[in-house]
Amino acid sequence: MTHSFPSWADVAPTLVAVAAGRKPADLIVRNVQLVNVQTREVLDWQVAVVRGRFAYVGPDASHCIGPDTDCIDGGGRFLIPGLCDAHMHIESGMLTPAEFAAAVIPHGTTTMFTDPHEIANVLGLDGVRMMHDEALMQPVNIFTQMPSCAPSAPGLETTGHAISADDVAQAMDWPGIIGLGEMMNFPGVIAGDDQMLAEMAATMRAGKTVGGHYASPDKGVPFHAYAAGGAADDHEGTREEDAIARVRQGMRSMMRLGSAWYDVESQITAVTERGLDPRNFILCTDDCMAETLVNYGHMNRVVRHAIACGCDPLIALQMATINTATHFGLERELGSIAPGRRADMILTSDLGTLPIEQVFARGQTVAVDGRITVDCPHYDWPDSARQTVHLGGQRVAADFEVSAPEGCNAVTAKVIGVIENQAPTKALTADLPVRDGIVAPDGEVCQIALVERHHGTGGVVNGFVSGFGYTGRMAIASTVAHDSHHMIVVGTDRDCMAQAANRLGDVGGGVTVWQDGRELALVPLPIAGLMSDSPAAQVAAQAAAMTAAMKTCGCTLNNAYMQHSLLALVVIPELRISDLGLVDVTAFALTDLLEDPR
Repeated sequence: MTHSFPSWADVAPTLVAVAAGRKPADLIVRNVQLVNVQTREVLDWQVAVVRGRFAYVGPDASHCIGPDTDCIDGGGRFLIPGLCDAHMHIESGMLTPAEFAAAVIPHGTTTMFTDPHEIANVLGLDGVRMMHDEALMQPVNIFTQMPSCAPSAPGLETTGHAISADDVAQAMDWPGIIGLGEMMNFPGVIAGDDQMLAEMAATMRAGKTVGGHYASPDKGVPFHAYAAGGAADDHEGTREEDAIARVRQGMRSMMRLGSAWYDVESQITAVTERGLDPRNFILCTDDCMAETLVNYGHMNRVVRHAIACGCDPLIALQMATINTATHFGLERELGSIAPGRRADMILTSDLGTLPIEQVFARGQTVAVDGRITVDCPHYDWPDSARQTVHLGGQRVAADFEVSAPEGCNAVTAKVIGVIENQAPTKALTADLPVRDGIVAPDGEVCQIALVERHHGTGGVVNGFVSGFGYTGRMAIASTVAHDSHHMIVVGTDRDCMAQAANRLGDVGGGVTVWQDGRELALVPLPIAGLMSDSPAAQVAAQAAAMTAAMKTCGCTLNNAYMQHSLLALVVIPELRISDLGLVDVTAFALTDLLEDPR
């Protein structure tokens, strides 16, 4: 079942009749300062709504009032469009679409453009369809981008399921599909890979938007080749020059503020200082954990941050409303307070701090003062989506041993270097001691292992990572491991690593933290090993306990779990781990873990 919502064409006669005063409106909102994102003005106007759409937007809506019209006095507050998140992954919140919607509606988010490529890696097209179907059940707008890259880098990782060009073409006919999800395999596009180009072509033939992902600092010929492939946007920029390069190529620069990504401040200067046209810049979150949603907000947080970085509040609002709608070809459907558009709007008393005091979606009040007032229906997730962790038997400490070449007392190992608040890693090396023929972690360097969990092969790939600050005997394991979503285990003690891995096998996925042989925290994620269908506040509390447990184990990073979950993301430089081995992402090739033995 989906929320039935009439098209503009279906209700045009009624909209005209209400605007002309021949029929009464369902809802009038007056005594407000209306933020017109079309013109970047604040106007002393009123709105009339009928059948979930704006009919009249102008100085005086009194001619639209009938005996049953609900008239709301805005108390002189600002009336702004509902906020749009242009690029995001619901699974990153560890929540299903229903619970994610319930978490963000009170924050003023009324439209989301989601790429469910996490579940695509686990369950394939069936998983995408489940996410799509639950999205359409919600009282707000959740549009789905068909995942483009599962696996994200063919030949460098193995997923639970793969997405084909035929899958993409098929999905383009689904009612909630808005375009193609981020095209992460940028080397494939640049090299003219047949499947990648076929996916993009199928999307373009459907008249829909191709999402971009160019995670390389090289703005030379490869970047131009990628742009020629048709990617319409990119959220992987981290510097002002990245944002400028994209908009100069006709792409939209999506600037993200998620739980761990802080890329707005470094790029918004392209608008605030360089004076580039702001209509080509869009705000998004990419990845937000439940803790962030519950405690800090969603797109309202991003808009407030952009304003704090020096952006004019009206421009920041454009970047989270009309710019997004225009980008996806929905400017005449949403993103502004204008006739015919969906009546998604927010009452707020201040444009700078942006308190979200009342939220309307499709003409209905959906939240008041941080409290949701509508239901967010759940999909009936089948057993196939709840039983996805297959380890092929119990893991033991020996599975996490790295053997040294015979006769070596020390080795030089390649080490994944975590960078705080950024997606890229550094390719480091470290001299590590050898004890009884086994390479030992030392100092800042911990062990990392990728445990295969889709096909029950029993495979374990081992490596080393630094930057978390862990001390003592500990381990953290997670079945959220972008993008292949095997199991990532990081630890200083092999027994703890085995215990953590087995625990997630027993509970069907999630995140667990162990210290000295006992569990400190568990976040159960029974759906695809990625999501919980529990309320966001409950998941946030579990995640907060997990974060506290990581700190107990010595972790010093901001939002370190997000960094943990990205250690297998083999499309973002420089060094990652997969079920096939250690990956040099700068060369898009597997590489040896040990070098220069002595």
